[in-house]
Amino acid sequence: MSEAQTLFSALRQSAQPKVVDAIERLVREAPDRKLCRVNPLAFAASEGLNEEQVINAFLHASQLGVFDLSWNVLCPGCGGVLDANTSLRTVQSDEYSCALCAAGYEPTLDEMVEVTFTISPRVRHIEAHNPHELPPLEYYRQIYWSSGVDLPEDGFEEKIDEFIVECLELPPGEKAVISLQLPAEFVIVFEPVTHSAQFLDVKGEPTKERQSLSLVFDRAHRHSEPLKLRPGPMRISLENHTDVRTLPSVAVANDALHELLGRRRPFLTAKRLLSNQTFRDIFRTDTIEVDQRLKITSLTFLFTDLRGSTELYERVGDLAAFDLVKTHFGILNEIVGAEAGAVVKTIGDAVMATFPTPDRAVVAAMRMREAMRKLNDERGSEDLLLKIGIHEGPCIAVNLNERQDYFGQTVNIASRVQHLATSREIFATGSVLGDPSAFNLLTDRGLNPISQKVALRGIANEISIFAIP
Repeated sequence: MSEAQTLFSALRQSAQPKVVDAIERLVREAPDRKLCRVNPLAFAASEGLNEEQVINAFLHASQLGVFDLSWNVLCPGCGGVLDANTSLRTVQSDEYSCALCAAGYEPTLDEMVEVTFTISPRVRHIEAHNPHELPPLEYYRQIYWSSGVDLPEDGFEEKIDEFIVECLELPPGEKAVISLQLPAEFVIVFEPVTHSAQFLDVKGEPTKERQSLSLVFDRAHRHSEPLKLRPGPMRISLENHTDVRTLPSVAVANDALHELLGRRRPFLTAKRLLSNQTFRDIFRTDTIEVDQRLKITSLTFLFTDLRGSTELYERVGDLAAFDLVKTHFGILNEIVGAEAGAVVKTIGDAVMATFPTPDRAVVAAMRMREAMRKLNDERGSEDLLLKIGIHEGPCIAVNLNERQDYFGQTVNIASRVQHLATSREIFATGSVLGDPSAFNLLTDRGLNPISQKVALRGIANEISIFAIP
């Protein structure tokens, strides 16, 4: 049995067989470019598979060494990869700049950090394992643009030709000259390896006199200030001061460019992965450094607690109560994982969980309540009375006690909302019910949450709380 066969045999022990079959076909049959920075959500859609099962399978495959996991900082404007990291720990900059968009961005884990999977060289060698040997257009396709840019499968080169006028390979330390006729349009001299761009605002009366421009590519200079030029002959002198090949390109900022960059598709965000139970289980140490503070603009928190657990221990005894509470934890963990969430921690009889979107948290809460009702019915008692609170908002991902955790007012509010609930109640804040998917979910089920204004300790203004029947 080959090493690949051994790895996939092991993968079938921890992932859905039909998902593993699809991944194995990908590894064996797909062209090289399909195995560089695989977008698991796009793969799930193309194969008609469950997203969560696909994400979990890729995570297990990475743990086995089939794929290498990458955390890529993206430009939300053009979809370019500004920085690629083998670990979230190395996403350290307070700001990332995109020369192509002439904009700076403070990184957030919502839509600015994607997670992709590239086949390991030990399983199959692909061209992208040596990115600086890729043809220029393949470098753009496989390395520069993120997996969220929906590049066309057919006619890719023809699409690129509609806006790239010149493109050349410039070895380390070398010089080159590009001579061309500048059109009366906005032109960009772009270099994807160093993320450098020089804007040329070409307009006015054409000239026959040759205009000149000199550019040096290194890791520091970004050439972002626009130059005003006239249509006509142009000579661009280029120097590569880096230790790798660069790919200077002259592009016209026309409709073809904007149309290509406007084609987007969902991708696996760092936020979603950090709220994935499988990731938390198998990559416990590969998360965040102690001194890192990574922003998330929207995350949904769900807190649960058991009402009367002290009386439960008194009534049935420590051993029986412990077994019952342990069973309750198992049920809640399974529901959280099934709804794309993750248990951050347990505190006594309480659970703190996160979900990427409010609707998944609401579904999880209703499933939890129903599961506890069934368990109580089976036992013929009312021992497990669950209180649930849900809130959505911004937070900071941190490392506390060698564990990935979250910090901020959103977490505090979610916890206090749960404390307001009585037995079998689900309390959700206005920010949760303000999410269209969560609101429609309840409407479709004929549920009309009852609202009230409440004051929470440490919170200046009253907030809206909805009791979900």
